[in-house]
Amino acid sequence: MVCSAAPVLLLAMTLPLVGSPVAQASQPGQSQAGEELGQQLDQKSGASESALASVYVQMDFPDQTWPLALSGTLTLPLASASSSPRTLTGLSLTTECNVNHDGYRHCACLSGYQWNASVCSHHQACQMPHNHRPCGCLVFSPAEAGYCQLLPPGAAASCLPAAPGTLSPNPNSWVQTPGTTLNLTLVKNHETTDLDWFLRPPGSPTPILLQPGTHVSLTSSPDQAVLSILNVSHKWAGEYTCCFEAQGFRWELSQVVKVALQATDVTRLPDQLSILSSTCAGFQLTCCIPSTHLTYTASWSPEEGSRASSVDTPGSQCFVLTVQRCPAADTTYTCELQSPGLALLRVPISVTIIQDGDTTCPEDSSAVTWNVTKAGHVAHAPCPANRTGLVERTCGPDGAWEPVRSSCTRTELLALHHRAWLLQAGQGWPATEVSQILAQLSEQVAVVSSPSDLLALLGTVSLLAKVVVDTRIQLPRRALEALLKTTDKVLDMDTSSLWTPAQTQEPSAGSDLLLAVEILARSLCPRDHPFSFSLRNVRLQTQLLGPASPADYRASFSTQPPLQAHIPRRSLALLGHNGTDISITSLVLQKLDHLLPSNYGQGLGSSLYATPGLVLAISIMAGGQAFNQGEVIMDFGGTDSTSHCVFWDHHLFQGKGGWSDKGCRVQSAHANSTSQCICRHLTAFSILMSRNTVPENPTLELLSRVGLGASILALLVCLGVYRLVWRVVVQNKVAYLRHTALLNVVLCLLAADTCFLGAPLLPPGPRSPLCLAAAFLCHFLYLATFFWMLAQALMLAHQLLFVFRQLSKGRVLSLMVVLGYMCPMGFAGAALGLYLPRGQYLGEGACWLNGKGGALYAFVGPVLAIVGVNGLVLAMAVLKLLRPSLSEGPQVKKRHALLGVIKALLVLTPIFGLTWGLGLATLLEEVSIIPHYIFTILNTTQGVFILLFGCLMDKKVREALLERFCRTQSPNSTISLVSCWLQILGSPAESSLPERRQAQLEAKRRLGLSCRMSMFQVLTNNGDRSPVRAVRVRLRMTPTSQSTVEEEVKTPGEKQAFLEAV
Repeated sequence: MVCSAAPVLLLAMTLPLVGSPVAQASQPGQSQAGEELGQQLDQKSGASESALASVYVQMDFPDQTWPLALSGTLTLPLASASSSPRTLTGLSLTTECNVNHDGYRHCACLSGYQWNASVCSHHQACQMPHNHRPCGCLVFSPAEAGYCQLLPPGAAASCLPAAPGTLSPNPNSWVQTPGTTLNLTLVKNHETTDLDWFLRPPGSPTPILLQPGTHVSLTSSPDQAVLSILNVSHKWAGEYTCCFEAQGFRWELSQVVKVALQATDVTRLPDQLSILSSTCAGFQLTCCIPSTHLTYTASWSPEEGSRASSVDTPGSQCFVLTVQRCPAADTTYTCELQSPGLALLRVPISVTIIQDGDTTCPEDSSAVTWNVTKAGHVAHAPCPANRTGLVERTCGPDGAWEPVRSSCTRTELLALHHRAWLLQAGQGWPATEVSQILAQLSEQVAVVSSPSDLLALLGTVSLLAKVVVDTRIQLPRRALEALLKTTDKVLDMDTSSLWTPAQTQEPSAGSDLLLAVEILARSLCPRDHPFSFSLRNVRLQTQLLGPASPADYRASFSTQPPLQAHIPRRSLALLGHNGTDISITSLVLQKLDHLLPSNYGQGLGSSLYATPGLVLAISIMAGGQAFNQGEVIMDFGGTDSTSHCVFWDHHLFQGKGGWSDKGCRVQSAHANSTSQCICRHLTAFSILMSRNTVPENPTLELLSRVGLGASILALLVCLGVYRLVWRVVVQNKVAYLRHTALLNVVLCLLAADTCFLGAPLLPPGPRSPLCLAAAFLCHFLYLATFFWMLAQALMLAHQLLFVFRQLSKGRVLSLMVVLGYMCPMGFAGAALGLYLPRGQYLGEGACWLNGKGGALYAFVGPVLAIVGVNGLVLAMAVLKLLRPSLSEGPQVKKRHALLGVIKALLVLTPIFGLTWGLGLATLLEEVSIIPHYIFTILNTTQGVFILLFGCLMDKKVREALLERFCRTQSPNSTISLVSCWLQILGSPAESSLPERRQAQLEAKRRLGLSCRMSMFQVLTNNGDRSPVRAVRVRLRMTPTSQSTVEEEVKTPGEKQAFLEAV
């Protein structure tokens, strides 16, 4: 046996001594420590004749060889003159030590001996490369002495010590099927402590600690300890070691586990190959397997005209098939992998032979070299250097290349992601490895150049956050600084080339980043508080508060917009009762508006919102536990539009995350454009500024109130006019139906405007019955207004399309009532019953429908649909007016058509409610406030337009008002009657032109009819209908004119009086 270095320090374990007391042993070069130890042993042995004693001996061997004298019986020298000689019957070497240049000894136990557990706990491990055991090699100072002890003996036929337990299954190794659960059980014979499990993968020099994770489960009881590995794969193959303390020693029991490979573990290069038959000179196919304890051999089929070989690379073994003669047709080559005792593993590789006349995609060498590929097939290319993955490109059926799909990722980022995945699964030392990975990520973030790189980095950060939560470790300041630097650079990355493609593959990428950074930021070690860190996109402030009466917490950030946070003392007082310190972490992340998806939870609806680009995450830790409840007050500056206090809920939308306003409210909006939010829980907060909501503008508010007041006054005037002229304007059926519909529009709009104008005077909130009633009435009445407008439009459409088809007055009126009142009642009742139980019926701080949810859609949807239908009817009317007339000349035709169109637009637009269509412009316009002004003026003054264009522009209404006015002033009526006949008598002579003559006769006929009506009014006003007292004027009257006049006379008596007067 040869020592590894000189001098060598040996410790001897003696067997029974012959004679009385034990004497100290000495050899040349004996140290002072050895003398002291021998004296102690001599005193403890007493005068017994036989004893088992430990003697410390230090021997130097310059030639680094063991002397033969150690094999025989040694006689120890006398310790003193009075001592009798002692005989050493046996000598066993227990410890081998190397002494380095500074005098420190690196000592390791020899076979059958082990360090005492107390010695292991008080000395540092020397980590010798040839021994990986946790207590294998220890470091002793020059003044220290130590030696290994004899392990308890085993069975008589075995030279091995008796371990205080067994590791089952009993075989030294076996093969585990992939996808199953691996169970290793330590059956205990004695009490054990400090039990740990380790795994040494194939080719790894050091073991890896196993801890509870997504794949590792550890259970322990007084009789046994069980290690379970869920869903095993080749990544879990290796030597498993169970380390524990028992009987004063540190024990290790090992078991080798082999895991068979799956087809997914085999890498094919390429997956699919297309080759031109005319230029084929041969090709190579490769299948590679990872390193494993199992021995695999490969064979190929078919193998005619080919040569197989094997190439070993670090961490893998590759089998290569060199095809020297190309096949004549499409062929599938199979790589068959065989391991003794396991099923055959087959991996196919398809080779497509391109024949003359086949549709192909041409060779392309733009970025990656793409060979000629047959249509419908996928071409593969290797990734560039320092990248892992695959580049794919499909050849379309028309022979055109489709876009390139690349999964190439930097090897360093993939390695970090794999380390983080193993930590989460249960392999490794999280306390040290998490900080190491974060430090390396801060270096690798600068080389991120593809969406796959970004996803690998974000995935690594998310995995580390889960590891921190599961293991409850704390991060040092250096690790947190590395994380914040990485986050700052990630937020600055290009959106179009990196973030958008990454979010297409992983929609929750931005939400996952926010959650991970929030978790890691609050995991700072307590000794590193307070801590402040600031970069362009990331700002962090931490504070440690004492458990006794913590003060208010305040934090300010000089961001754009500025941000302040405040947690009252009452929210923190409850956390300090357990006597632990309270750590508060405030993290501000900017530029998150383009990273988080535009998802809005219940209460916010699907409106379009804008964020200020920052998110405030506040976390409270006490006693190693995170607290999510507590009141926090935040001031967001620079918010000019209507704001909503929200937080990011990571559980919404199937884990993609979304904004929610649950538990948050807007306290006030100050004059300096600052929104104050109060939330009763702690998470990531922000504000949503509505892109569509009109900012609070005193001018708009004044215009709304003035317009509603004018509209109400105009509608009252309209009702008074109808009260005066109703019997006159509804003489025929069509006029009756039209004016009935318009009257109902006036009544509904008058009631709706009155209710809407008085609603702000009521106490808001869902618990206010008056507010709830006002909202329901406004909803119903405005909808009724629009449905009666729809009834008018449908009646006009019927007159335009079916000129000679008469309508039943009673049936049409019944349908109009159902349409005008029953339909809006259905919409309003459905909205009330559906959204009131959910708390989504009333808007915040107003007696109107909730604009964040579906309640408002029960109003907006029908209104926009009615406006669209009415717009089509108006277009039909305009087209009818533009149709040419044969009786008019070109200039007259154009003038009359233009005047008719203008009149139709002025009359029908307010009656049909088409101005409400401008609401779409307010939704699409994000900057200018002009559409809001136009919308407010036109719709609040709708009653004024109905009075002017729907009522007063009606010819019959004007004539009826004139008649009513003339009836009260009979002399003026007589004068106007005389003037009327004088105009007839003074009319010019008839023209010789036929067209002009016809126009003169028609004008004279109408004027004569007007004079007869005036004469009848004079007679009626005077109370005398006798034709004797009438002014006799001889004028020929045609039967057509007479019948027309008779329609204006209501009763038979009036008709007779009129005929007598004529």
